[in-house]
Amino acid sequence: MSESLGGKRFLIGYALSPQKINTFMKDSLVIHARDRGVDLIPIDLEKPLIEQGPFDCVIHKIYDPEWRKQLEEFSIQSPTTLIIDPVNAVEKLQNRVSMLEFVNELKIENLETPLQVFISEDSSESLQDTMTREGLKFPLIAKPLIADGAANSHQMSLTLNQNGLTKLNPPIVLQEFVNHGGVIFKVYVAGDHVKCVKRKSLADISEEKLNTSTSETYQVSNFSAQNKSDHESFAELIEAAEMPPLSFVNEVANRMRDALKLHLFNFDMLRDSRIGTRYLVIDVNYFPGYAKMPEFETVLTDFFIDIAHQKRSRESGNSNQNKEANSNRTNL
Repeated sequence: MSESLGGKRFLIGYALSPQKINTFMKDSLVIHARDRGVDLIPIDLEKPLIEQGPFDCVIHKIYDPEWRKQLEEFSIQSPTTLIIDPVNAVEKLQNRVSMLEFVNELKIENLETPLQVFISEDSSESLQDTMTREGLKFPLIAKPLIADGAANSHQMSLTLNQNGLTKLNPPIVLQEFVNHGGVIFKVYVAGDHVKCVKRKSLADISEEKLNTSTSETYQVSNFSAQNKSDHESFAELIEAAEMPPLSFVNEVANRMRDALKLHLFNFDMLRDSRIGTRYLVIDVNYFPGYAKMPEFETVLTDFFIDIAHQKRSRESGNSNQNKEANSNRTNL
């Protein structure tokens, strides 16, 4: 566990949407952080950021050109304030194609991404022809290209047959569906802190169901609810699911953090039902719903304190360098 801060308090300004504030900035987190020397201060989005503060650190999840401009100006005026995280690094996760491309570049053993293809709005090729060319087979998950936290960015469809393709509207990403035992592993990362939890997911789709289904396309949320009611022992299924090896989870999280240059993110990972050692990352999200993570108050506060120590260590190092430089000039 990170040590608590002593003396001077660490001031963190947060710029979040009202919905994000409701789900993340819980009283339990604010109080826990305050008791350990960290003050979480709301940033007023109706006022210029440069007129607010002072802050030791700013955390944010606002997808808006005006906010980006304000943040850039603030960084110039307050160069010692830490920005968690840089906007250009966050933007990598707003595109569902680029968010997974980097995973394959990590070349981690037993880790892959599903086969997927982006269909543009002006594509002249039919969806079926694209599937054939890319080697995609049913079932498929259709996802919006942009993942910016908006409600429509979470609207996903499960497509079981060719007729279902006609109900899809590009631009979309078509991603292969891999049977994974109805369990998804959500891995939360906050700096050096990593926590993996099990959650319910879509049930496996058998060849029989694929061939005999009368429906063509499902909203993923509706299909998930349907399968949950069909499977009375769903909770037992999740409980019985074996967690991925901790060393593997930590390696993936650490390598992702270094590659993305981000502190706050999570990734969704499946275990292939056919090959128990094969894992697939299907989504990477910036500043996820940490409140759904066990002991999130402790984990996030530990992260805040880590950042505080890093900042103070850097400031101390700069101060010592300045003193040494002044001493050298005096001795000349």
